[in-house]
Amino acid sequence: MKIISYNVNGIRAAMKKGFVEWLQTHPADVICIQENKAQQSDVDAKLFNDLGYHDHWFCAQKKGYSGVTVFSKIHPDNVQCGTGHQVSDDEGRVIQLDFGKVKLINAYFPSGTSGDERQTYKYQWLDEFYDYVQVLREKNPYIILCGDYNIAHKEIDIHNPAGNKNTSGFLPAERAWMDKFYSNGWVDVFRHFRPEPHRYSWWSQRFPKVRLENKGWRIDYISATEKLKPFLKDAEIYPDVKHSDHCPVYADIDVEKINEK
Repeated sequence: MKIISYNVNGIRAAMKKGFVEWLQTHPADVICIQENKAQQSDVDAKLFNDLGYHDHWFCAQKKGYSGVTVFSKIHPDNVQCGTGHQVSDDEGRVIQLDFGKVKLINAYFPSGTSGDERQTYKYQWLDEFYDYVQVLREKNPYIILCGDYNIAHKEIDIHNPAGNKNTSGFLPAERAWMDKFYSNGWVDVFRHFRPEPHRYSWWSQRFPKVRLENKGWRIDYISATEKLKPFLKDAEIYPDVKHSDHCPVYADIDVEKINEK
């Protein structure tokens, strides 16, 4: 299963920049979208269905905000919207799809950049979500977690670590959460294959030149449970795909082999 995770920063805006034409190149079997900023009725699903994708949506109650979507060429056995945590579900942050033995979670982690109140909620969300996925992992050892985590994990994952040590997305407590997560049964699929520096997935729109100069952050991830490690095949980041201030991140995982077991 070839998987892409991509924060499109508004799916309608991305479509105006060639998103559908990019999908015509068949970049993956499953495309996990964060921050769709739309209601399902706002978008003509036929454009995606004609390309062979089933579309699954979990939109925020607030129009033009947050929301996750999955386009999949493989029909899932089950789709679940939300985690049962009200604020998160009202904001349309998590959708889950089951493909045989494998559970795929597409999540849009909160940002804390708008102020203390949202940063406090971000920590609450992280704690709730950690507990939630760890319980899931006990029931199902084969889980893939795609999404915009809104955290750069290590210094290698951010262009200017010293200058951002007090910036939301690179705060010590956020990075400690990532340490805990990856020390307790999860694998950062990109870093499993790509240890090199200067690989980023987001560039600030406030400074137009930073993307050209590759002064970015790696805040978009595809993670997998430890049990999936033998089935990981490849991972990549595609900075030249430009429908958003983020770019797609990619993983290839041998789901068929798992389901044959």
